[in-house]
Amino acid sequence: MGHENLHDRFASFGWHVIDVSDGNDIDALQKAFIEAKNTKNQPTVIIAETVKGKGVDFMENNKEWHNKALDAKDAATALKELGGEG
Repeated sequence: MGHENLHDRFASFGWHVIDVSDGNDIDALQKAFIEAKNTKNQPTVIIAETVKGKGVDFMENNKEWHNKALDAKDAATALKELGGEG
């Protein structure tokens, strides 16, 4: 989906727009959620730039993994790469 003008589009309709340049940064997202929660009297949208599959070697920026389930082996590998128990 083209999103180059999403900020301006939402803003033109009176929305409070919060841009998160690194949507894979949990702290940045939490700050955006707090700002959204504290914004009153207008709708709010959070636009986050993300990397698909970030942190998983075989998935990162690989569109083939969009909306695809992992089998047990791939799930274990992904969890291990993300610092979990694979």
